[in-house]
Amino acid sequence: MAKILVVDDEADLEILIKQKFRQKIRQNEYEFVFALNGRHALEQLHEHKDVDVVLSDINMPEMDGLTLLSKLNELNGLMKSVIVSAYGDMDNIRTAMNRGAFDFVTKPVNFVDLEITIDRTIKHVQGIKETIKAIKENNILKMYVDETVLNFMVGKDAESSFFDNEIEEGTVVFIDICGFTAISENEPADRVVSMLNAYFDIMVQEIIKESGVVDKFMGDAILATFKGERHLEKGIRACSSIRSKIHEAKIGIESGTYKPDVSIGINTGDMVWGNIGSATLKRLDYTVIGDTVNVAARLQAAANRGQILVSEACYESAKNSFHFEKVGSFDLKNREKPVITYEILE
Repeated sequence: MAKILVVDDEADLEILIKQKFRQKIRQNEYEFVFALNGRHALEQLHEHKDVDVVLSDINMPEMDGLTLLSKLNELNGLMKSVIVSAYGDMDNIRTAMNRGAFDFVTKPVNFVDLEITIDRTIKHVQGIKETIKAIKENNILKMYVDETVLNFMVGKDAESSFFDNEIEEGTVVFIDICGFTAISENEPADRVVSMLNAYFDIMVQEIIKESGVVDKFMGDAILATFKGERHLEKGIRACSSIRSKIHEAKIGIESGTYKPDVSIGINTGDMVWGNIGSATLKRLDYTVIGDTVNVAARLQAAANRGQILVSEACYESAKNSFHFEKVGSFDLKNREKPVITYEILE
């Protein structure tokens, strides 16, 4: 059942609405809540937090409809508003749309048109809710949903584009919390999870700040990717900041014997970006694979506590922007030739 808030200072509108939509009310398709102005509407919204659609007049005492519009998104980003007003000039319409109105219906009200508009608005809200529910149920996306991912999921070409895969240049980073396995074996489960999530939250904030994407959480490690303009520089800045912030973090066991640090591997180059998973499980993860990814993982495994290791390709691309020190050659698993590595200095 959809809940609709009607905001209008004409008292007889409530009677008219209940009369015109009595069948939908009886069939539990619509539930109406009423307010006499914008201020009253905000009070009703605090009491009825499950309102889907707001139908609002413009010209009302105490708080007008356009002012109300500017406050609605702060309360509930999923709720949609429709202006129902005799002031149907283009200036009012444009102002309403710029403040987030989903549609505009002019008075005197054509109730057939209003019902069509309400139904269309409700379907839009339900579509967004279903999309968000699907995202929350996905183990990879349920914690952090990038806006571009959400737009991609609800786009009209989502079904076909969901299966598009590509080879594209980017930067991949593996970040591991050093020594955390020992903590997980000696601390209560709730405390272990709380600590780990706190560390992850620090990392994620820095990754997002540099326009990166958290690909997945793997135990006490994170795989993140960066692409687009200056993707390598963004990845290095994010990892350098993560190293500093984790090292300074005050989150630890009560005795203070555990000091968090990270070991990080970074690589850049072409990678396969695609949906990997099982059709049987109906679970696909949009992730990256390829030699570039494998080298980044091996570099992280070779890195010491507090160390960020990069490939020679990263060094050549970013040597004029960051301070590096050559570490030497590493024989990495499944690599015929040793890989020359560099460390990013503080």
